[in-house]
Amino acid sequence: MKSFFISRIESFRHAFHGWAYVLRTQRNAWIHSAIAAAVFLVGLWLKIPPRDWAVIILTAALVFTAEFINTSIEVTVDLASPKTHPLAKIGKDVGAAAVLVSALAAIFIGLLLLGPPLWQKITMLITIN
Repeated sequence: MKSFFISRIESFRHAFHGWAYVLRTQRNAWIHSAIAAAVFLVGLWLKIPPRDWAVIILTAALVFTAEFINTSIEVTVDLASPKTHPLAKIGKDVGAAAVLVSALAAIFIGLLLLGPPLWQKITMLITIN
C-alpha cells in the first residue's frame, strides 16, 4: 500500500514538471493563462451562477489540455525527426489546429456566458453616472 501512495505522489510530481515546462517554454500558454485569469475575474465580478462556472472551468481546461498535448506532440516530433520532414510538419500543424479550435470555442463560450451579463452591468454603470 505504501508503494501505491509513493507512486501516486511521483505521478503528480511528473505532471507538475510537465505543467511547469509548458509554462516555461510556450508563449501561448501564458496568453491562455492571462485570458483565463481575466475571464475568472470577470465571472467573479458578475457573480455568474455555478452552472456557468462549470462550463467556463471545463472550457479553460480544454484549452490548456490542447496546449499541453500540442507541446508534447511538438517535442516528440522534434525528437523523432530532428530534420525537417513534411509529415513532421503536418503533425505539428494538426496539434496547433487543435489548440486553435479549443481557443475559438472558448471565445464563443465566453461571449455566450459572460457577454449578456457583462453588457447589462456595463449599461447599468453607464446609465447611473
